[in-house]
Amino acid sequence: MTTCIPAGSGKLHYRVRDFKGQGCRKASWLSSVTFSRYIQKEISWSRGVSKFLQIQRCNFSHSPINENSKPLRTVTSSSLRDGSTKFFDFTVIGSGVAGLRYALEVAKHGSVAVITKAEPHESNTNYAQGGVSAVLCPSDSVESHVQDTIVAGAYLCDEETVRVVCTEGPERIRELIAMGASFDHGEDGNLHLAREGGHSHRRIVHAADMTGKEIERALLEAVLKDPNIFMFQHHFAIDLLTSQDGSETVCLGVDTLNTETLEVIRFISKVTLLASGGAGQIYPTTTNPPVATGDGIAMAHRAQAVVSNMEFVQFHPTALADEGLPVKPTKARENAFLITEAVRGDGGILYNLDMERFMPLYDERAELAPRDVVARSIDDQLKKRNEKYVLLDISHKPRDKILSHFPNIAAECLKGGLDITCQSIPVVPAAHYMCGGVRAGLQGETNVQGLYVAGEVACTGLHGANRLASNSLLEALVFARRAVQPSIDHMKSSTLDFSASNLWARPVVPMSLERNVINKILTMTREVRKELQSIMWNYVGIVRSTTRLEAAEQKIHDLEAKWEDYLFRLGWEPTMVGLEACEMRNFFCCAKMVVSSALARHESRGLHYTIDFPHVEESERLPTIIFPCSSVKSTWSSRQLHNQPMC
Repeated sequence: MTTCIPAGSGKLHYRVRDFKGQGCRKASWLSSVTFSRYIQKEISWSRGVSKFLQIQRCNFSHSPINENSKPLRTVTSSSLRDGSTKFFDFTVIGSGVAGLRYALEVAKHGSVAVITKAEPHESNTNYAQGGVSAVLCPSDSVESHVQDTIVAGAYLCDEETVRVVCTEGPERIRELIAMGASFDHGEDGNLHLAREGGHSHRRIVHAADMTGKEIERALLEAVLKDPNIFMFQHHFAIDLLTSQDGSETVCLGVDTLNTETLEVIRFISKVTLLASGGAGQIYPTTTNPPVATGDGIAMAHRAQAVVSNMEFVQFHPTALADEGLPVKPTKARENAFLITEAVRGDGGILYNLDMERFMPLYDERAELAPRDVVARSIDDQLKKRNEKYVLLDISHKPRDKILSHFPNIAAECLKGGLDITCQSIPVVPAAHYMCGGVRAGLQGETNVQGLYVAGEVACTGLHGANRLASNSLLEALVFARRAVQPSIDHMKSSTLDFSASNLWARPVVPMSLERNVINKILTMTREVRKELQSIMWNYVGIVRSTTRLEAAEQKIHDLEAKWEDYLFRLGWEPTMVGLEACEMRNFFCCAKMVVSSALARHESRGLHYTIDFPHVEESERLPTIIFPCSSVKSTWSSRQLHNQPMC
């Protein structure tokens, strides 16, 4: 079936995929989405999508920002007594590199609220070890970086987006340095550039093996000095607030739950940037911190934003395997400890437990092959040999260089009784990065007016079917910066109406439920969370099959129905909110999008490998698109509760 949708002045064509011939099925989550795959090759991702997502600026009724509601600059629970509604020019959801970099720019033009789920530094950025890729060496070239990105992305990347990011990247690095970010330098006084898997040149700017932490430090220091930026920590974003203006959906802010005071705080703003990170926690073993529960992707989907390429979940090949340490941790980690790609880039070699080097058997690039290849190779070794982990060895390198390049890894392994300067590191793949997300144009715009995206929550077309190492921080920096000017333009053409805050019914904290009922709901939710993670690991992992994906789809549907039925039988209502219940809702929403997108791709490309379609098919070289469908909203996880007609 071929159809088309309006796209600016022209038309953007796509192919609609009906699942099992049922289209939007009433009994399942697929009732809430339509899957499509672009068929017009001549329309590039960025050019076609930028047109498709083109934002027509709209004017809200005239009213200035409420100066009386301005909160303290760094907001804690004690300062929230001034009211449950806040008015800002810009709201930023997320405090990683994308959110903070954007906030610093737009703060020059208006008031900014930065909403963060935990502590401001707790983000995927903070855990990024390797570095930022950028062409900063005369022997390197933008063209080479472009080609490495496209090859790693299995030729599903949008070339225009790739060129924009690779071209603008060096300037974004120089801006960070000017702001005080300190990166490693070589003996010649120039930046020390590392090499990682998939890169043809040394182009990774880094701060030892704690690059993300250093970037986060520099950005947070600048943010806290800015009088126009207000940080709201321990605020969990519940749902975006949208209005319908004819056929257009407009974002006017977000509802949040202050997880310290259990108050619902509403943010009304002219522009919203979603920079909330990924969804690694939908898997039981992940390098992502506990806050990465897919909240932004799920919220955007419920708010009618287009989502793309969710089947491409990157498993990092080398997370520390605790069971292989001489001294086991006393308690389970909330997230796996990452062993950076740079260890292999610096000469690290992978062995099985018989100390047989195996990567040359799978790829001529050996340990420097892209992550999807290395992760599948390790997975194959583990299954064939019935072992729990493999070994990564860097001990053949000089001790002082190992300790200077990887001090954080050396210290963490030493806690487990392992000295990486003379012993091999036990490693295993772990869920690491979502290449899919909320579909964005070249300026971070979405199909929802006033809503922009940057960072891991976004799908810009840069990563294609597999992210090239160290391109994630680069993408976040470039798109956070590119979203600034259109955001300012939208802000200046818009005004806020105080009455806008009353358009939507407020979510409620379930104070009416008895304590024992809440405890039952929490216990059930935690059990369901573990069960869903187990389904995703066992059925939607590194190697997939149609049979197992269909089994996962059914298991997730049944598990969600059981969980929701339990909640609502105990008195829970759709308008009620709690941190763990709302996270669980987002888990289900994201997991279903991953599974359904994987079922839609009838080939193996990049991170999506299925034994039923083991080869790359040129006819399938198209992004997977999830269009919200307005028919039946059968589950709480995908139901839109915060969309109202414009006054």
